[in-house]
Amino acid sequence: MQRIGNGGERFEDVREIAVLRGGGLGDLLFAVPAIEALASAYPEARITLLGAPLAAAILTERTDAVHAFEELPVVPGVRDAGDGAPDEDDFFARLTGRFDLAVQLHGGGRNSNPFLLRLGARHTVGTATEDAESLERWVRYVYYQHEVLRALEVASLAGAAPVTLDPRVRVDAAERAAVRERLGVSGRLVAIHPGATDPRRRWSPDRFAAVARARLAAGDDVVLVGDDTDVPAATAIRQALAGTPSEHHVHDLTGSLPLAELPAVLAAADVMVGDDSGPRHLAVAVGTPTVGVFWFGNVINAGPFDRGRHRVHLSFVTRCPVCGIDVTQVGWTAERCAHDPSYVDEVEPQAVLGDVADLLRTT
Repeated sequence: MQRIGNGGERFEDVREIAVLRGGGLGDLLFAVPAIEALASAYPEARITLLGAPLAAAILTERTDAVHAFEELPVVPGVRDAGDGAPDEDDFFARLTGRFDLAVQLHGGGRNSNPFLLRLGARHTVGTATEDAESLERWVRYVYYQHEVLRALEVASLAGAAPVTLDPRVRVDAAERAAVRERLGVSGRLVAIHPGATDPRRRWSPDRFAAVARARLAAGDDVVLVGDDTDVPAATAIRQALAGTPSEHHVHDLTGSLPLAELPAVLAAADVMVGDDSGPRHLAVAVGTPTVGVFWFGNVINAGPFDRGRHRVHLSFVTRCPVCGIDVTQVGWTAERCAHDPSYVDEVEPQAVLGDVADLLRTT
């Protein structure tokens, strides 16, 4: 494939590559195609991912592109908190001077570029906002760009062409079968993730419950997934379904499923319904069709690329429903009001259900 952006020549004699990408699950997955591009361009190199603990949980034995993981220390703007995080001085004492190429896929570079430069790599590539320290090769960070393409543009600076656009996380047929057996599912399975890190991106539980109720009536099983923060929404969904004839076909795994097992559960589903969130992005990576509920601005940065397998329902809210502030001005320089209403509740369940039914027929 052609490189994205202006690109650059491949560096010579690169044996060790560090890739910096912290943050949440979605952040990690957006970086995977760029990491695969680097692995293809530098097949003799060892790639170490510097990231959050979730990176190892999700990718260990599920990709051939990452060979080692290093958990990030707590450094403002790189990793803001984390119990048991490695000591910053020890981290750099172990890793400084090890890498031939260091790749920054972590935001605009104001904090991540100085962090990356401390590694002392022979070559560095990444993004930079106007106030960020520049790397050897860099591209301007502009907020409204798809995160996958942004990371691929950075990889192209090192001479790495894309090998895929969707992230890929490997799950085998035996894992899928084991999940379905454990849940007691013999027919179709619809996964639902009723959460998002930003509460403004969350579709309300009653809307997810309407989707679940319709699929249960059609004879499907429903599995609810998410972390501890998603338990209240999952509880509300189950309460809304209480008393329905098929409520025993609802399998609530929120707050109890180890992160390392989430790929297999999502891969076992026939369709996944969710907000703009990490689990929805992971469903794309394991090959499960998805129906996503998005605020329209987030589709630019995080929407799926195709519509044969993935459908998107957009909310076109441009001002905060509480105070009226312009919410299209987003990114690191934008003013943020204190209100957290849902920006996506104008999406109706019937529209989502139509795409769920269509995907179940056509995939």
